[in-house]
Amino acid sequence: MRRRNVLPGLPLSLGVTLFYVGLIVVLPLAALVIKAASLGPADYWQIISSPRAVASYRVTVLSALGATVFNLFFGLALAWVLTRYRFPGRRIVDAMVDLPFALPTAVAGIALTALFANNGWFGSILGEFGIKVAYTQLGIMIAMCFTSIPFVVRTVQPVLEDLDPALEEAAQSLGGSDWEIFRKVILPLLTPALMAGVSLSFARSLGEFGAIIFIAGNQPMSTEITALLIFIRLEEYDYQAAAAIASVLLITAFVMLAITNWLQARALRYTVKG
Repeated sequence: MRRRNVLPGLPLSLGVTLFYVGLIVVLPLAALVIKAASLGPADYWQIISSPRAVASYRVTVLSALGATVFNLFFGLALAWVLTRYRFPGRRIVDAMVDLPFALPTAVAGIALTALFANNGWFGSILGEFGIKVAYTQLGIMIAMCFTSIPFVVRTVQPVLEDLDPALEEAAQSLGGSDWEIFRKVILPLLTPALMAGVSLSFARSLGEFGAIIFIAGNQPMSTEITALLIFIRLEEYDYQAAAAIASVLLITAFVMLAITNWLQARALRYTVKG
């Protein structure tokens, strides 16, 4: 008996999908590439390799890497706690994980600046130890962490929930310690999802704007992120320069996603063989 599908047939579904991808994804990216390509090679290189642009790349990438490393460990720990333990207020904590998705990033930036300013709740305490957060690169990393950590939690959490308890019980019966069970049994199964979450977290951090501009200080050569530099070039009506700098982030994101997909495929093959 032929299986009945609720959704329309392949031609209509494929057409709607391609129309959506072309209109929402391909068309804006093509416009960006065409605008950047209108520059000659010498002009393009001069724009993307200018000292101010290179400084913004450094600030953005290093901050995104720092935020991603933090999200890797804290996001995994948070997903583990929400999955494996039951405690009062668990549902509230679980709902708050999605808060960065619902909260406008500009509001998040203002709130983080108020908290970590020198006279803020957290900033005043950290200031006693000589740690300054607002208007520094540390503040940029905190804003990136806030907006990107849900990607790690929400990609790892379903995998943890679906893990077969029999695997851990079998490892315990063979005398494995808690660390050995986590490292040799659980972590290999989590690796593909963890890589996906980390890559999404890094990509979101690279392109974050609203949550950062309030807490960063936006000092050229010091705390100016690439997204802000693109915005400044747009305000100056220098659309070609904005497209050229944006293309660097676009290429970086594509390269990062390609490497992540390759690592995920390798990890998945290793897990299947194991």
